[in-house]
Amino acid sequence: MPDAHRLRHVVFFRARERTDVDRVFDGLSILEKNPHADVISVRRNTRNDALSDEVDVVVYAEFRDSQALADYKAHPLYQQSIDIVRPLRDLRVAADITF
Repeated sequence: MPDAHRLRHVVFFRARERTDVDRVFDGLSILEKNPHADVISVRRNTRNDALSDEVDVVVYAEFRDSQALADYKAHPLYQQSIDIVRPLRDLRVAADITF
C-alpha cells in the first residue's frame, strides 16, 4: 500500500511551437538531477490517446512531503529549468496529489 503522506507532483507541458518540443524536453530533463525528489521522470507524451494530444512533455515526481517539494522548487536546477522552458511553452498544468 502506498505511503499516504507521500506527495505526487505531475506537470503537463505543451510547447508553443512544434519546433521547440525537444528544447522543452531537454530543459525539463534538468529536473531529474534535483536531489530533493525521491522519484522523478521526464517523458514525452506518446499520444496514444486519440481524444487528447495537447500535452508534449510530462514531469512526474514523488516527494516524502510538501517540504521536500518546496526544497525541490528552491533548488537552483529548478530555476535553471524554468529559465529555459517558460519562454518556449504555452501550457503548464500541475497537480499535486496524495493517495
